[in-house]
Amino acid sequence: MHHKIRLNHYLSNAGISSRRKADKLIQSGAIEVNGKPVFKLGTVIHTDDIVKFHGSKIKSKNKIYILLNKPKGFITTTKDQFNRKTVMNLIPCLSEYKIFPVGRLDFYTTGVLLLTNDGYIAEKLTHPKYHIKKIYHVSLNKKIKSEDLDQIRKEKIYLKEGKVKVCFVKNKKNAKNQIEIGLSIGWNRVIKRIFKKLNYKVIRLDRINFGGLSKKNLKIGNWCFLNKEEIENIVTKS
Repeated sequence: MHHKIRLNHYLSNAGISSRRKADKLIQSGAIEVNGKPVFKLGTVIHTDDIVKFHGSKIKSKNKIYILLNKPKGFITTTKDQFNRKTVMNLIPCLSEYKIFPVGRLDFYTTGVLLLTNDGYIAEKLTHPKYHIKKIYHVSLNKKIKSEDLDQIRKEKIYLKEGKVKVCFVKNKKNAKNQIEIGLSIGWNRVIKRIFKKLNYKVIRLDRINFGGLSKKNLKIGNWCFLNKEEIENIVTKS
């Protein structure tokens, strides 16, 4: 889906100039859209148009970092072939920045999700070699036996990818079916598979921390901007 934006706004987003100076650049004929010079002030373009400044293609340089408390019932992709709701539906006002979710949370999984247009940061937070830690709150269909928790803790659970290594696993106080688990492996549906191996069913899964990012008291479905320092803090720790 293409979105419209004023050309001068696009140029200022790209770091080419202020919006006021962008108008002068447009009037001077230095800006081309889809191969043709544009002189008219107030011109509106589509976000996927090819914009050139003195013959060089420009792109929006604004780096944006969004922390979302993902609700159930949303796919963690930018679009879905079956027209199901994606996390992008929760932040429609930011579509012009071409942001995308970092990593995945299942359709039914809730919690901390980062969205950005910064490919470098996305790589840092998803590549296995950086061992980014994620913490989940898990609700099971029944009380868990302490010996089963020990099996996870002592790394005695094996899945098809190999041995499951966890940072920690513990019961939540006064609720034997509520577990908190921290791990850095990013295998597909790994939490559900760990507990299935021990004959438990995960009935609710909530990511409460991602690389040091917590929900910041965000209500389910809400989001906020993060600043560069908060993101760099994660990267420098990894």
